[in-house]
Amino acid sequence: MNFTQDDAQKLLKIIKARRDVRGNRFIAKPIEDTKLQLILEAAIHAPSVGYSQPWRFIVIKDQATKDKIVQNFEDENTKAKKIFHSRDLYQDLKLEGINEAPLNIAVVYEPKDEPVLGMTSMQKMGEYSVVCAVQNMWLMARSLNIGIGWVSILDEQKVLKTLDAAPKSQLIAYLCVGYVDKFYEQSELKMLGWDKEIKLHKCVEFL
Repeated sequence: MNFTQDDAQKLLKIIKARRDVRGNRFIAKPIEDTKLQLILEAAIHAPSVGYSQPWRFIVIKDQATKDKIVQNFEDENTKAKKIFHSRDLYQDLKLEGINEAPLNIAVVYEPKDEPVLGMTSMQKMGEYSVVCAVQNMWLMARSLNIGIGWVSILDEQKVLKTLDAAPKSQLIAYLCVGYVDKFYEQSELKMLGWDKEIKLHKCVEFL
């Protein structure tokens, strides 16, 4: 299969338009099953070390489960506020959309019990494979005009217990997924001045 320059530019456009969506942007519109299927289909076609496919996707709509995750976030965010106490902006940031999003997806890494091709030297390659799946989900969702927000201010073990995940599982991403009222033209944290954008020439080195 060959692609055109136009295809490449469309892909780059989607990549540049991807945003980490906060709770104040989600709207009460359910995601169609066909579109959820496309997002999950994109996920399982990510590259994985040794063709291990070590991922599991837990789709969460249950309100009681969401409530436990929200409490988890609030407990951890209280700790984080103390760390960033000198930055007033942190106190005003909306950093999750667990209840606002119509569904959440927990992306979990399930390690193999036997040796995996490509992981004998770099043990983290299994987790990195699952991160690739997350990126695929994010880009497919954006192409469908669906937003995703990655919540990382969580106690991993408590989340896994709430989800009754398999033993040895690792939480790679907790995603809030839904339609939004708008996508920002730029990263929200960039617009708010949280940090400066690193230009391409600053992070590329040729040997």
